[in-house]
Amino acid sequence: MTVAPGETAICKAQAPVSDLHFWSWGYGYLYDVKTELVIDGSPVDTQITRTGFRKTAFKDGMVWLNDRVIQLKGFAQRSTNEWPAVGISVPAWMSDYSNRLALECNANLFRWMHVTPMKQDIESFDRLGLIQAMPAGDAEKDVSDRRWGHRKEVMRDAIIYNRNNPSILFYESGNANISDEHIAEMKQIRDEYDPYGGRAIGSRNMLDSRVAEYGGEMLYINKSATKPMWMMEYCRDEGIRRYWDEYSYPYHKEGEGKLFRGNVALSYNHNQDRFAVENVVRWNEYWMARPGQGRRVNSGGAKIIFSDSNTHFRGEKNYRTSGDVDAMRLPKDSYFAHQAIWDGWVDTEQEHTYIVGHWNYGASPSPIPEQSSPTRSLSQGGVTKPVYVVSTGDEVELFLNGKSLGKGKRSNTFLFTFDSVRYEPGVLKAVSYRSPLTSHLSPLSSHQIETVGEPAAIRMQWVEAPEVFRADGADIRMADVEVVDAQGRRCPLAHDMLQFSLEGEAEWLGGLSGLGEDSLDNRVLSKELPIEAGICRIMVRSTTKAGRFTLTAKAAGFKAATLSGVTTATPVEGGFYVDAKGQPIEAAWGRELPAYTQRGETPRSPSYRNHLSTVTITGIASPSDTTGIWTVCDDNEQTKWLSDGLLQHSQLTFSLEHPAAISQVALRLDGFRKTSYPLEIKAGDQVVWSGYTDKTLGYAYCLIEKPVVASTYTIRMLGPATVQEAFADMTELAARQTVSTKASKSDRLGIIEIEFKE
Repeated sequence: MTVAPGETAICKAQAPVSDLHFWSWGYGYLYDVKTELVIDGSPVDTQITRTGFRKTAFKDGMVWLNDRVIQLKGFAQRSTNEWPAVGISVPAWMSDYSNRLALECNANLFRWMHVTPMKQDIESFDRLGLIQAMPAGDAEKDVSDRRWGHRKEVMRDAIIYNRNNPSILFYESGNANISDEHIAEMKQIRDEYDPYGGRAIGSRNMLDSRVAEYGGEMLYINKSATKPMWMMEYCRDEGIRRYWDEYSYPYHKEGEGKLFRGNVALSYNHNQDRFAVENVVRWNEYWMARPGQGRRVNSGGAKIIFSDSNTHFRGEKNYRTSGDVDAMRLPKDSYFAHQAIWDGWVDTEQEHTYIVGHWNYGASPSPIPEQSSPTRSLSQGGVTKPVYVVSTGDEVELFLNGKSLGKGKRSNTFLFTFDSVRYEPGVLKAVSYRSPLTSHLSPLSSHQIETVGEPAAIRMQWVEAPEVFRADGADIRMADVEVVDAQGRRCPLAHDMLQFSLEGEAEWLGGLSGLGEDSLDNRVLSKELPIEAGICRIMVRSTTKAGRFTLTAKAAGFKAATLSGVTTATPVEGGFYVDAKGQPIEAAWGRELPAYTQRGETPRSPSYRNHLSTVTITGIASPSDTTGIWTVCDDNEQTKWLSDGLLQHSQLTFSLEHPAAISQVALRLDGFRKTSYPLEIKAGDQVVWSGYTDKTLGYAYCLIEKPVVASTYTIRMLGPATVQEAFADMTELAARQTVSTKASKSDRLGIIEIEFKE
């Protein structure tokens, strides 16, 4: 090719490739692609691009990765992804450590919030096999004039900078719905600068958009038969890791804490047990709408957030505690709950069971830990409490010291509740089975917890990290500090106060604490930190001088624990750290960190089976106003039908394309989060279901236990609907007014979408 001076040219090349390994979920297979510029037969420039290859499709309401449907399950995380004391200034291995925790929780997605994340995190997701949704720079609304020009320019630059990163599957154009005209402009930018990247352009909401390639509301559950809809920031609840439950120290009553806009904020002051339960309840709404549940499906959701964050909050602390892990990345019970229910591309592929909480109850610990005294894991006393088990089985049996306590009450698909279990020291074990539970069936999975002994020692150990601790003034190491019994088991009720000291060539960074009534005192950088629920985590940073250092932790009543380490000299040339050969150290930015491939390549088998099939509606009749009546099945959740306000007219009769034994009627009802409708469903002339619909964050499901074949189905409201907000404190921070919880009645039937499934 000949190019005249001052002219530009676009070069394209292609060649067949064999034995290609596709990048996939939990399979961060990457390639280094070498590109050379050759002039007159001599190379004048060489570029190495690290990338991966995968196939994508966004259709039929679903996301396809390498020809396999995947339901998105993961987290909406602040783009800073920050840590206490150091913010975003962490070595690349810590990014991998944090992000790998999310992957090992069986998450497959991060939806970064508002702005593009740092390149270090983007490349970390490449190595791990985690999907990303990448915003450029947006706002809580559509904008115009020069502001829209800015947003387009930022999107263009972010696409150019990150288009070789295979983990990015979505480009997000706004943190609220934007016009189809603006979406079309974003698609033009994508098509110009990343025409072959296999990424979808969309925005939050976009329920009725004809241009967006994906969308999804923030809190609610959307379904679609066309573009994938996945939720952007669901489950805003908060809970501090140090609070187990109401029955063990520090005896935090569920929901007790600071008021939110003058009201009791139950959702933002959870104990760990109820926080885990809430996450299971919320995910079940996605599970009920997953691929395989009919024509209109949901493609998953991003729970806000993964790690407790220095961002807007509603609970008792001055930082957000919605994370599955705390700010130091120590897991909460909700982490293990998600791990149990998320292990599959769509349908469950691995069986799991998890008992929420601990098994150490009894008298109040004495002396009080806030007075820097040892905590005792006392195992005496008559505590009777609910036990929650999260499981993928159909039935769960609970055993205490080998004796069966019967089967749990199942709700929300994955939650099994044993209402009143009397504590006695020993082993509590949960075993799951396929239904029905009979003696000849083998267990699917099991989990047990046990009573530990009296606190005997402080144990301190390094968190797994690269072998070389660079003396570059930036590398970091973390240590876990636990109170353990004589057998080395963590004491879950330990809340002892620790005093730390550090000597040698390292800098103290410390950790974070949820202790105390003063929400401003997070103990960042403090050398006095409490054990919380048996464990705390701290950080130290290298100096620019190589050498040894010693970390010591002390607590009243225990022998001091120590850890030693050594930092390695790291030469500097031209302002960059180099190895012994004078080459830049790629490990400093993560290029030498290993890829995560444990989940293996994309399976060739289907990720789900068709559990239900949608039967098409061919006719609708009503004694009420029929204007807009077909909006109830138009696959657009922005439209709805309302009856005329007369109770006797609040009914609809549907004709189906063929006689069918309908087993599920899925309803998105007007006022779904606050209105419960007393309904009756008839198959022909036979009543097959009656009752009050559930208040939800999306869809109510009427499950017909004994389906009857019929060609017409009638939905009739039997009496006034009860209207009272069920999610009053579950609002956006931007909402200026408190949602009313005043009860009322309504004779109007309102339907947004309805589906009949067999």
